[in-house]
Amino acid sequence: MSSINPDSLEQFRRHRKKILPAAGYFEGIMAHDRNLLGQAITLIESVLPEHQELARDLLMRCLPYSGNSLRIGITGIPGVGKSTFIEAFGQIITASGNSLAVLAIDPSSDRSKGSILGDKTRMESLAADPATFIRPSPSGGSLGGVARKTRETIILCEAAGYNTIIVETVGVGQSETSVHSMVDFFLLLMLPGAGDELQGIKRGIMEMADVVAITKADGDNRLKAKQAVSDFQNALHLYPPAESGWTPKVVSCSALNNSGLKDIWEMILDYETFTKKTGYFSRHRNEQSKYWLHEFISQRLTSHFYGTAGMREKISRLEKMLMDSRITSFHAAEELLQTYFKDFPGGST
Repeated sequence: MSSINPDSLEQFRRHRKKILPAAGYFEGIMAHDRNLLGQAITLIESVLPEHQELARDLLMRCLPYSGNSLRIGITGIPGVGKSTFIEAFGQIITASGNSLAVLAIDPSSDRSKGSILGDKTRMESLAADPATFIRPSPSGGSLGGVARKTRETIILCEAAGYNTIIVETVGVGQSETSVHSMVDFFLLLMLPGAGDELQGIKRGIMEMADVVAITKADGDNRLKAKQAVSDFQNALHLYPPAESGWTPKVVSCSALNNSGLKDIWEMILDYETFTKKTGYFSRHRNEQSKYWLHEFISQRLTSHFYGTAGMREKISRLEKMLMDSRITSFHAAEELLQTYFKDFPGGST
């Protein structure tokens, strides 16, 4: 049986009569029922108010049983072979006696019609592994919303007993910051030919990486991969020391012939041991929890602001005045905020 749960939100809505109480999903999750886990994640992804209330109940039930996994973020430029890498790497993780959940963040799929689900179905060997659960992210929606739901999905997967979580992003871009805010370890995948890639990669992403892995280091690419390792090692020396105290590593690997993958897994375990010993591991998770507290407040307030009656019309009117140079951006924003706050007792700017 495939570990990919294909339930879509539309399917979920069509079968609302089958919705269980929170206790039902919780019991299924604790019993390691992957079908109920998938349905519970779909519940979390739903935007319907009644589903969100049920999801909050479920999350509170699962929370005491979460937090016991090693969370790994994986990103890389398009074409780097993330899915191929994760399939081979995931099998090394489960062969070591671990259970694995693979989650993907793809906030752009609704616009680009990306094939994130197709990528997952190509992981045939890993998907067939009973110790693995693979879940694509919800398509469409804002990055913040998709990332928040992924973080909540992590809680459910941990309660279900998965002790290793991989969070994959679709590429190098805005989503990396959100992923970094929910994982313990951040792995950056790059292709041989680092000279050109170093010009295009954002400094912030390099600073977040705990290990940089040069992929496809096989065949004619071996010499290029060796040079890329040297280039990235030199580049990392230009960055300030990591807050964790860990010295980022650069390695080469090949998912095709399984070379270097065990070394990466050992590095991740070394990182976990090191940061738990120094206390950074728990401090980092606490900071992440605070980050998501404020991120959720920001998302809810923004949604409420733009959803307030008459606000859209007022925004449109002020935007036209702004374009006609009859008002400044500051004054337009001030007027909108005054309109918003006056509807709520105690609200002020």
